[in-house]
Amino acid sequence: MMGSVAATGEIVSEQKITNWGCFDMRIALIGDYSESVTAHRAIPVALELEAQETGRKISHEWIGTASLTDPEVLANFDAGWVAPASPYASFDNALAAIRYLREREKPFLGTCGGYQHALVEFARNVLGFAEAGISEIDPQCPMPLVSSLVCALIDESDPVLPEPNGLIERLCGPTELHETYRCSFGINPEYVHIFEGSDLRVAARDPNNAVRAMALASHPFFLGTAFQPERAALEGKRHPIVSGFVAASS
Repeated sequence: MMGSVAATGEIVSEQKITNWGCFDMRIALIGDYSESVTAHRAIPVALELEAQETGRKISHEWIGTASLTDPEVLANFDAGWVAPASPYASFDNALAAIRYLREREKPFLGTCGGYQHALVEFARNVLGFAEAGISEIDPQCPMPLVSSLVCALIDESDPVLPEPNGLIERLCGPTELHETYRCSFGINPEYVHIFEGSDLRVAARDPNNAVRAMALASHPFFLGTAFQPERAALEGKRHPIVSGFVAASS
């Protein structure tokens, strides 16, 4: 368990918080925690770096998808981060949590699996594509919105190009980023067009024009990334995307 206290900031993790009032923000980490998952180890470190730098007192609590039977529990949190390592124990509960965060306009960050599920949630509940799904979870899915990548990106660092005037450009600047992935699935190029003209817009692509992030334009902070910005924390570095998410959550 990680729960260190810094001179300028404080973070509490891996426990039920009983005295919420002493914290500046409360972040729900939605996912099925495993110590073996690099991103799961990295996320608390990323939040601690933000606490140390900003002086904010940040608390977080892991919520397993199987236990998230009522998304109203997220009313107790200021923001939600849907973590990597899917398939989740409950696909439906993960979608319900993302929908809650979207509709209540609570800051949302979805990385890797969280991003994939955010695409499906929006396609189903906003665009009306009830059969949209993830082929990793349902190989017979009639609309594989998220499908296997031509080349899997397992612990690889690749260039990412922010879209002009998009959220990632506002957070990171217009220059090329180099981000680390651990995924074999991503948005199916055949279905990218369904988001055209919608509120969920492309925020970044790779040099081959493949979509690597999407953001909800009208939302205070709603961003999904195929890559894992949290991994920068394992090198002792703050990531502008995590910084932006924390700033929006306070």
